[in-house]
Amino acid sequence: MSSPELEARLIVQRASGKSREDYLRDGAQFSPAEFELAVSAMQSRRLRGEPVAYITGEWEFYSLPIKVSREVLIPRADSEVIVDRAIARLAAREPPARVLDLCAGSGCLGLAVAENVPSAKVVLAEKFPGAIRLCRINTLKNSLTRQVISARVDALETPPRLFGRFDVILCNPPYIPSGDIAGLDNSVRGFEPRRALDGGADGLDFFKAVAGKWKAVIKSGGWLIFECGAGQAEYVVRIMRENGFNNIEVTRDTAGIARAVEGKIKI
Repeated sequence: MSSPELEARLIVQRASGKSREDYLRDGAQFSPAEFELAVSAMQSRRLRGEPVAYITGEWEFYSLPIKVSREVLIPRADSEVIVDRAIARLAAREPPARVLDLCAGSGCLGLAVAENVPSAKVVLAEKFPGAIRLCRINTLKNSLTRQVISARVDALETPPRLFGRFDVILCNPPYIPSGDIAGLDNSVRGFEPRRALDGGADGLDFFKAVAGKWKAVIKSGGWLIFECGAGQAEYVVRIMRENGFNNIEVTRDTAGIARAVEGKIKI
């Protein structure tokens, strides 16, 4: 996710107590004693395997600063392809389009869409209060309150009544098979929330629930765009077909992994 040089710069910036912009402008101007204590504490956390994003409390996604905590997954560059596909689909929809970021976590996907499609109205949907809090903080941090709202929603359940319908639904669900979690790198297994990783026995629980239950709130001709893990795309394609989606496309991320699966619904 990052290089040692980048991680060191982020830790030094955090220890300085400056924003990224102020640090880049002013450099490292701080009390040496306080700075050394702060750096030492953060280095100790990093040496124990804690991701630097949780140590600094912020990560960049699609050029946006995103606040994170151990309540949510750290945004990955792999997920940027989902934003790319949403922007492409929205370009063909009549504005103002409605977008739902389901299993939003920090809100990074929906916020990136809102930033790049100023006419879009975006709902960040999450089940857990800590994640909803971060969605709201990140909406305010990125000055997107006119376009973006947050809602408490369980993606495994049917959509709330009067929720409205959407032109595009984005969903980066938990998709790691339960039995594979113990084998993940400690920086993931030991620090990121299991509830945001565990997709059930085969990793497909959320894909099945969302494709089956949430198609009812997609406008006719609208799109559902999933992020999936390595080797899962063919199964997600099958699930979407079984639930009435057509024009299904698979897009690879920069590492060549089939990462985005999208399909159109006609109701």
